Amino acid sequence: MTRVVIVGAGFGGLATMSALAHQDVEITLIDKHNFATFQPLLYQVATAGLNPGDVAFPIRTLLRKQKGVTFRQGMLAGVDSAANEISLVDGARVPYDFLVLAMGATTNFFGIPGAEEHCHGIYTLDEALAVRNKVFSLFERAASQGIKGNAMTTIVIGGGATGVEMAGALAELKLRAFRTDYPSLDPAQARVILIEARERLLGAFSPELSKYASAELKGRGVEVRLNTEVKSVTDAGVHLANGEFIDSRLVIWSAGVGVSKQFSDLGLPQGRQGRFEVGDDLRVVGHENIFAVGDIAATLESDGSLVPQLAQPAIQTGTHVAKMIQALITSMPTTQFVYRNKGTMATIGRNAAVAELTNGMKLTGSTAWLAWLALHLLTLLGVRNRLSVLLNWSWHYISWGRGPRVILGG
Repeated sequence: MTRVVIVGAGFGGLATMSALAHQDVEITLIDKHNFATFQPLLYQVATAGLNPGDVAFPIRTLLRKQKGVTFRQGMLAGVDSAANEISLVDGARVPYDFLVLAMGATTNFFGIPGAEEHCHGIYTLDEALAVRNKVFSLFERAASQGIKGNAMTTIVIGGGATGVEMAGALAELKLRAFRTDYPSLDPAQARVILIEARERLLGAFSPELSKYASAELKGRGVEVRLNTEVKSVTDAGVHLANGEFIDSRLVIWSAGVGVSKQFSDLGLPQGRQGRFEVGDDLRVVGHENIFAVGDIAATLESDGSLVPQLAQPAIQTGTHVAKMIQALITSMPTTQFVYRNKGTMATIGRNAAVAELTNGMKLTGSTAWLAWLALHLLTLLGVRNRLSVLLNWSWHYISWGRGPRVILGG
């Protein structure tokens, strides 16, 4: 049987696997974790809106109904394209006839001094939990020892969808938590500052929706700083390019994602943002049987711009690669990948979100918020996770102000 090795169990890797699972191929799925993470909801884990188990789904459970698929936990160390095999960090070697690289991306700090050392990302479950622990540790310290300066100030760098969602959730968290659990603290002293280098938030959306998002955040107490560049980050706070220094004990980075530095040693061609260069059919340039999908691939749109690093492009590229592998197995020609934008959404907070559909329709407020909730429930892996998230969301909506605000692992 044709051996297909898929490295990465994110949206792209799972889409490739699902589309190939009923074909006459032998699939090996490899990931450094034994669970798949639903990344769009990690910010809610970071702000105690959801539990870690709500956004993580065991891969082996997922494979129970997938015939011909074997899972192996491990991390990619090298690709030997001449021998058609990969090596893992633990020393194992896995042969392949077709290799699909779907490792996803990681936080991109753009070389800003101190950012990698002193900022928290929210791109993995561990990072989300670290932010959650830090937030409530700061609250507990302030409640027991008193507030000193800007001890509860949180800075979110990056005004894209993730930054907007994170800032909105933090602003609502302090209002809820201080009302019920920390009555001695003043919410005004728990500042949330959102910094964006460009002239508006949500650059991928229309100016109209960007303006709405900014107004909603400000209404929730978020300090929005536009046209503001970060010069450096230290353990004491953030230095801005205009000379200002903002004292903060928690800086969250959501300004962009990139490819992990460890993949630079694979000997595969890399282009913009370190993403692997691929042809029209998503094969890595110079390699007939190696594909790249999702965030890690430098997939181009018709105008020459890079396809955004979002869930939908990852799913679409994964599905396309599965078709290309089937075509190559049957000696059929491959075809060009065409990205179909199905619209974009971002939530701002309770009863507030923005949505921009492909037909030009724009939604805001409760309508967009309900659409956002429904879409994310439908795309979650596993019935248990969907029910758990639905129950958590319903409970938080009804019992506004109460929630499981615990410090985990420390």
